[in-house]
Amino acid sequence: MLKIEDLHVKIGEREVLNGLDLHIAEGETFILFGPNGSGKTTLLMTLMGFGNYTVTGGRIIFKGHDITYAPIHERARLGIGMSFQRPPTIHGVSTRSLVELCGKHGQNGHASVDDLAERVNFDHFLDRDINAGFSGGEIKRSELLQLMAQAPDLVLFDEPESGVDLENMALIGKSARKLLDGFVAPHPQKSMKEQRARHKTSGLIITHTGYILDYINADRGQVMFNGHLCCEGRPRDILEHIGKYGYKECVRCLSK
Repeated sequence: MLKIEDLHVKIGEREVLNGLDLHIAEGETFILFGPNGSGKTTLLMTLMGFGNYTVTGGRIIFKGHDITYAPIHERARLGIGMSFQRPPTIHGVSTRSLVELCGKHGQNGHASVDDLAERVNFDHFLDRDINAGFSGGEIKRSELLQLMAQAPDLVLFDEPESGVDLENMALIGKSARKLLDGFVAPHPQKSMKEQRARHKTSGLIITHTGYILDYINADRGQVMFNGHLCCEGRPRDILEHIGKYGYKECVRCLSK
């Protein structure tokens, strides 16, 4: 699904990613840990194609396409979606309008925007401006709704637990799991067996707290430290190790 080869990325004159190699298989969920400032968000923003992140070396291959220098809209059309840590407020545009732009729901038998919104308890917010006056949990639910409409093949989550209380965390975690499982909303023209047979969505998730691991089945994880990846293993094992020892072992790993 995704193959990153020797990726070097600068923000301004500062190199943030230093020769990154990473692959994510179809249907695989990959967890990325790391201290603040290590380059995690830079990686996601680069994969999505934002302009302030300059690729100075390496390649990004998505579903066999070289997207290293492709614009954002081409990456989205190919099937990459992203949930931001702090998405912007957009006045003058309703959430409903944005969700309608994200997909073709309500057409050709697909679930409507209202049906999707009900699944993330967002039906009362659809006609409000995007993120205007929303709480942290409401913003995350809005982002999930947009991703559900888009139905991407690869979804990038930048700290889905950020600014979310425990009650919203359960809803967000369960909704993220359904999105990654490739089963988002009932399709009136397909049997339940056909819907469940849909391929799983690949995921790349940044987490600090690890709360998201209570809700999703993550396959692999690594730590990012100073723009490098190290310490690959089972996500829960990595989280437990970080909880006990911090990131000191990652420094030793990189120095070998």
